[in-house]
Amino acid sequence: MSATSAILIRAAVSAASALIVAVTCAGFPRSLPDGKLPNDARLQPLKDLDGYFPFAPAGSVAEWDRRADRVRRQMQVVLGLWPTPTRTPLNPVVYAGVEREDYVVEKVFFESAPGFFVTGNLYRPKNGSQGRRLPGVLCPHGHWSDGRFHDAGMEAVRREIVEGAERFEEGGRSPLQSRCVQLARMGCVVFHYDMIGYADSVQIPQSLAHGFSKQRPEMNTRENWGLFSPAAEAHFQNVMGLQTWNSMRALDFLTSLPDVDPRRIAVTGASGGGTQTFVLCALDTRPEVAFPAVMVSTAMQGGCTCENACGLRIGTGNVELAALFAPKPLGMTSANDWTREMSAKGYPELKQLYTMLGKPNNVMLKRAEHFGHNYNYVSRAAMYSWLNRHFELGLKEPIIESDYRRLTRDEMSVWNNKYPKPAGGPEFERRLLRWLADDAVMLLGKVESNPEDFRRVFGTGVDIVIGRNLDDVGEVTTERAGSEEGAGYLLERVLVRNVTHNEELPAVWLEPKAATGATVVWADARGKVGLFDPRANVDIRPNAEIRRLLDAGVTVVGVDLLFQGEFLSDGNPVTQTRRVNNPREAASYTLGYNHALFAQRVHDLLTVIKLVQNKGAKSIGVAGFDQAGPWVAATIAQARGAVRCAAVETGGFRFGNVTDLQDVAFLPGGAKYGDLPGMLALALPSRLWVSGETEQALAVARGQYRAAGQESALERWDGASDQALSSGVSFLIERLKP
Repeated sequence: MSATSAILIRAAVSAASALIVAVTCAGFPRSLPDGKLPNDARLQPLKDLDGYFPFAPAGSVAEWDRRADRVRRQMQVVLGLWPTPTRTPLNPVVYAGVEREDYVVEKVFFESAPGFFVTGNLYRPKNGSQGRRLPGVLCPHGHWSDGRFHDAGMEAVRREIVEGAERFEEGGRSPLQSRCVQLARMGCVVFHYDMIGYADSVQIPQSLAHGFSKQRPEMNTRENWGLFSPAAEAHFQNVMGLQTWNSMRALDFLTSLPDVDPRRIAVTGASGGGTQTFVLCALDTRPEVAFPAVMVSTAMQGGCTCENACGLRIGTGNVELAALFAPKPLGMTSANDWTREMSAKGYPELKQLYTMLGKPNNVMLKRAEHFGHNYNYVSRAAMYSWLNRHFELGLKEPIIESDYRRLTRDEMSVWNNKYPKPAGGPEFERRLLRWLADDAVMLLGKVESNPEDFRRVFGTGVDIVIGRNLDDVGEVTTERAGSEEGAGYLLERVLVRNVTHNEELPAVWLEPKAATGATVVWADARGKVGLFDPRANVDIRPNAEIRRLLDAGVTVVGVDLLFQGEFLSDGNPVTQTRRVNNPREAASYTLGYNHALFAQRVHDLLTVIKLVQNKGAKSIGVAGFDQAGPWVAATIAQARGAVRCAAVETGGFRFGNVTDLQDVAFLPGGAKYGDLPGMLALALPSRLWVSGETEQALAVARGQYRAAGQESALERWDGASDQALSSGVSFLIERLKP
């Protein structure tokens, strides 16, 4: 192509685009008065970790069981645990016990994944188990300085003694060691392990795992990516998921010990350790008692990157996450921090849930708002009593700590000349994420041959990735805004309202006079104006392909999805998505609490499909060409069989290739379950026309259609790209015939 030709083509495209924008901004075809935006909750400020997260208990046990299953699955998916990663050999090393008068402390390390080490100390009663198995207690720590090696110092502990928070100058300097020592004295086996980047956990630095603030361009790649990158988020790889996996493997280690009773396992931690406690106990069935201190609250949800993950708290919050442990014994504490209102907001609802489940005494809140954020002696004493009661230890109460001699850093540290620190750094980080990605591909590949397993695993994953399916749409209504007669059809301008989710969509309804009862929902990158001929100036004139559908008796619905058309005050398309007001550039601070724009546009298409259903359409088709193709691919995966046929032009798009967290196409988890072809494979029983994909890329989808005896229902267009639109419309017309 000559330079002159290229310039002329660009000029023509620019002129057409300018005309489309001008038509849109001029109010044609508008469903709202000029200058008015849709009444849509999503135009409000984004939710963030400092929002309000109330918990409303379900009205019945059956309703709670359904809700709990949904939230638990959401946690598993977004933390990278659906399917559960391969449990590779732990290869544990336990050595060099330090003996005290009534307890022993050993050094421990093992591999939660190949080459990724979990480190900590094992506390045991000195007199051993005496032939009986003992309760096991898992102790994650929070963000205390130096973690497991924490020493508050003499000045700080003396202040706490004066305030009544601690009893001893020596032992009080480490509230982390204190609880482990006392639990061992009570007859428990305690594993106190490091958060990623703390103490002996050296392979991923603390500054990254807990202090991440700025994106690293060298890690934002399509291959060999690092944590917090678009690719990592697209595969649901995050620090919170890694820490949760470490906790699960720590349970594997603890329950494997011959002196531990696997039926009596407790987990307790405070602050960030409290987060780890209730997250682990929500996901793993083995713990029987939980005590997350100063963390469960309807207020601040956890400020560290290790406590946030894309998708984790959309539609839920920490109180409900903790509630997933019900009806097992759940003890908590509050303090003069974000938990200060827990007694009035959160705890009564938990009490209501436990009462409904028949275990009202299995939930407890120790109020201590006269102390700051802590796991001090007063809080620990409540925990000792809770474990004593529910493990039937038979100890006389109150249980009072006695002093002890703290372990030094050298006495606790697992690395030495014999066991040197393992290699870490960026290359290790990349290798670990690569192993996790490859392991997931291997596990997902195992279910592809069984349609039922495929639907359960892939379908569940995509359901959480998108965050809504047709069954979740709720109540949909319309308001007529006006109508115009066209040549052989009626154009109605309407407002589509999703009452359940407080969303409003400007739309147009093109009804042919000889309607057959078939309806096509047309998604366009420009919104509903994409249905019309931009050269029509001021009169109403559908473009050629829409005209073909109308002539065939097919009703066509066009809609402004979120931040299209009438959602835009200036008419300019959105090129970057919004972020919450948080200086840290981790996607989870925004998308841990809000759906991605891509997902929201899929929600909008599902809302319109639900409306078309309500209006009694005999058959429904969906069309998406160019940039709209991926939205339609995700929509039909979530449409629960309501769509008879769909024409999808993907352009070979892949979520895994998006390298900007604020790209309008960025979707957390989008690459995990086979990327866009995986969504196409979930389209059954819809008949599917696909352009922009190779036969190899469609192998999984082809396999699902073949297994269902409907291989011919999946058509791949491999003709000229400039004829794809016409071919796709022909497909829809043919498949929608009465």
